[in-house]
Amino acid sequence: MADEEDQNDSYDEKVKFVSKIAQPLASKKTTKKLHKLVKKASQAKFVRRGVKEVVKALRKGSKGFCIIAGDISPIDVVVHLPIMCEDRRIPYFYVPSKLDLGAAASTKRPTSCILVTPKDSFSEMSLYDKLFKEAQEALVQQHQK
Repeated sequence: MADEEDQNDSYDEKVKFVSKIAQPLASKKTTKKLHKLVKKASQAKFVRRGVKEVVKALRKGSKGFCIIAGDISPIDVVVHLPIMCEDRRIPYFYVPSKLDLGAAASTKRPTSCILVTPKDSFSEMSLYDKLFKEAQEALVQQHQK
């Protein structure tokens, strides 16, 4: 993952490349927390990486929290994920960069989406619960617009 200072400085730069449909987009502070959550969940093996794996997990009824990269091109690759998440009542956030999302997930490749599916033994459950609730509130606000 990029140096934290570089990540903070370039957040505004990365937002310029985000697709128009990437809503709700996580703020700079929330993005940092999401990357921390993904890193911890990845180390504990509580993540599903990539569109194919995330869709498969959603179809099987996995519960969790979805994080989608906003700079995916073509957008058709991930455009169906928010609908699938809403149908299954799974909150989601968009983050500005697929490179940072992949780095947080401990992979060398960019990652378009991640589903965090923690168990009770997950050490960062308080952070997960906080972000889960924040995503639900953001989705409610977006649907009211």
